[in-house]
Amino acid sequence: MLQCFYPDEYLDSTYLIDFEEKYRQGYRGIIFDIDNTLVPHGLPADERAVALFKRLRDTGYQVTMLSNNKEPRVKMFCDAVDAPYIYKAGKPNPAKYRQAMKDMGTDEKNTLFVGDQIFTDVWGANKAGIHSILVKPIHPKEEIQIVLKRYLEKIVLISYRRYMNKKK
Repeated sequence: MLQCFYPDEYLDSTYLIDFEEKYRQGYRGIIFDIDNTLVPHGLPADERAVALFKRLRDTGYQVTMLSNNKEPRVKMFCDAVDAPYIYKAGKPNPAKYRQAMKDMGTDEKNTLFVGDQIFTDVWGANKAGIHSILVKPIHPKEEIQIVLKRYLEKIVLISYRRYMNKKK
């Protein structure tokens, strides 16, 4: 019942993903959420984020940011990391995920999605047929509507962990 919300992978941090290995596996595009996936909510790109995007470009990836935020916030971050973006994306609606893939020249089989929220990021990626990677939020400070969703996410994560343990 809750499996539509399950990520394909669940990791501690975006910065721990072995993107070079993913590239060897055939992935060529990455769609990222921004807030609490790459930097704490509302903050500009830091040196770590800038270095990551340089590394991804050097590896050969196409990248796109997909955010439900308004353009000024998204543009600020994306200008710093030199990445295209889609703002007010309406996640979990899969339409903008598909637009991002079209813009990157990728498809469901060779695109990754990385985000920190189950009910927007992961669910949308799953509906679009993209390999989803859920990462733990970088910082606990979040908007109230996200804080409330985190309680429901805990229920999904308990179910996800049980599911993964049974698969082993």
